[in-house]
Amino acid sequence: MHVAARRPHHDGSPLYVSHADPRLGDDVAVRLRVPDGYGPVARVLVRSNPDHEPAWVEAVRDGAADGWEWWTATIRVANPRHGYRFHLVLADGRVEVLSQGGLSDVDALDAQDFALVAGNPPPSWMDDTVLYQIFPDRFARSEGADARATPQWAIPARWDEPLDPVHPGRGHQFYGGDLDGAAARLDHLVDLGVTALYHTPVFPAESNHRYDASRFDAVDPFLGGDAAYLRLIEAAHARGIRVIGDLTTNHSGAAHEWFRAAFGDPDAPEGEFYYFLDDAHTRYETWLDAATLPKFDWNSAELRRRFIEGVDSVVARWLRPPFSIDGWRIDVANMTGRLGDEDLNTEVRRTLRRTMIEVSPDTLLLAESTNDAATDLQGDAWHGGMTYPAFTRGVWAWLGDPLRIPHLGADGELTDDMWFFGLPTGMPRYDAHRFVAQYERFSSQIPWRVQRGTMSALDTHDTARFATYAAPGAVPVAVGLSMTLPGIPVVYAGDEFGLEAVDGEMSRTPLPWDRIDEPDIAARIALYHDLIGLRRAHPVLATGGLRWIHVDEGAVVFARESADETVLVLATRGGVDAVLPAPLVVGAEHARALYGDAELTAAADGSVRIAAAGTAFAAWSLPGVTAPAPSAPGVHAPDAPA
Repeated sequence: MHVAARRPHHDGSPLYVSHADPRLGDDVAVRLRVPDGYGPVARVLVRSNPDHEPAWVEAVRDGAADGWEWWTATIRVANPRHGYRFHLVLADGRVEVLSQGGLSDVDALDAQDFALVAGNPPPSWMDDTVLYQIFPDRFARSEGADARATPQWAIPARWDEPLDPVHPGRGHQFYGGDLDGAAARLDHLVDLGVTALYHTPVFPAESNHRYDASRFDAVDPFLGGDAAYLRLIEAAHARGIRVIGDLTTNHSGAAHEWFRAAFGDPDAPEGEFYYFLDDAHTRYETWLDAATLPKFDWNSAELRRRFIEGVDSVVARWLRPPFSIDGWRIDVANMTGRLGDEDLNTEVRRTLRRTMIEVSPDTLLLAESTNDAATDLQGDAWHGGMTYPAFTRGVWAWLGDPLRIPHLGADGELTDDMWFFGLPTGMPRYDAHRFVAQYERFSSQIPWRVQRGTMSALDTHDTARFATYAAPGAVPVAVGLSMTLPGIPVVYAGDEFGLEAVDGEMSRTPLPWDRIDEPDIAARIALYHDLIGLRRAHPVLATGGLRWIHVDEGAVVFARESADETVLVLATRGGVDAVLPAPLVVGAEHARALYGDAELTAAADGSVRIAAAGTAFAAWSLPGVTAPAPSAPGVHAPDAPA
């Protein structure tokens, strides 16, 4: 039996921060919560770093409630990212520091400070979002698709034909899924409970993935063209489902009209749109040595004007009526504007977001940045990211098994190497401690507001499917974590069918709609329906704080908290029997089971026992957090410890 530890807590949720979307110059109250059994605490000081010069504010003790004492300080937002941390002076003279990097008896890094973000607030609907991702060629096919010719580049395939993992089939196999087919399946999304549809690119291209666009101002006629896209958007909006598009700002396709105009013609105006390496304009920079994906040079003012800047740009075209999409996911956002000693990424993303604000401000902007994205995800433009280290890779390493499954690679060679997010070292084996450590490490430098907008995906069109490698009984645990940890939950089309795949290409399987009533598939769909329903029925899971309560080798227990409700969550691989001492869980005697079969028992001394016999996910509803009223604003403390 393991016992959890008592420690102070702060996060960016409304319990602790008076205003999540301040402007420069605003005063914001920040609160600290200290449990009985820690300390005692003699003073609390809040250290900020405005203009990179430390500033200190003395916190005032507000009082105590339910075994916790509360402290409040008021800080003035001086910079677009205003970092702050808590210095706790204990009665015996020791000093401990609390930042997003954790509680420490040595000083903290500025990069790991808690952070307020001034400006660029996320759309009003972001926190309510449960995202469903589709790959248009493989999601659904309408009858109208039968009347269309096959693209010149395509290798036609029947809907029930196996995927070809080897080049050229890998990128050219064509199943003919289209946007009218997607519109006809929107009620499936409604039944699941998702609130937003994210689709991979719909522009004309010479591949099935369409990340090699040949133009950005029209929808591929093989998907049904502009008219079909408009029908999909209108049908989605009529059902309360928002639509997020996908745009490649790092590169175009080699067949793009801009690139064709520039290639071999040094005098073409479009020549400045790309990085040409010779005077003849026949050699050029590409994305990862892919000759079909020439890289944009964002030094070009004309490229910015046509693509991302102002109401006549590509970015604006699809946000304006009649299409009125609800946001963009930007492909390869991490590499956009970056090459060697040039880094224009900040300028590009800020320009793109300014255009969105000018045309349709209540829209969402997400960045694909598949590894450590902290330096970009500071809230100045991106509202969140499609990034894998904090949540996705940690879940796989804890709840998956590194199976060796023979399969063909892109080169046609047989291999049993496990795909793991491009890491040649393979999948590590984590216990629950390491899962939490990785989650905290990769989120510790990202402001809380941006964490709320970052995608919690188990897999996507670029990854193997989690179900392929999930340990026995682990799928509900992983899905449950995606729905209950901070961020935007993501369902990749086919996960709810129980589809499996050994790598990203094989995950792009046509959905087997004709099998939807089979018992195993119906059960998996019901699992997703129930866990999405849990997320949507309890707003605290979207906007509440996150407090880790217990972590051992096989289990985590955490609370999502607000003044209105607390949801207590258990995730375990292999079982748990843990005692949570008072006051770590308050109100357990009033607990109401929401999901799962685990046992929760409140003892007379205020401690709580949680037990589950095997791999399990469970959640309980508890009363909201009671706190004393915040004190008056703190006073500056020039004598604070340096």
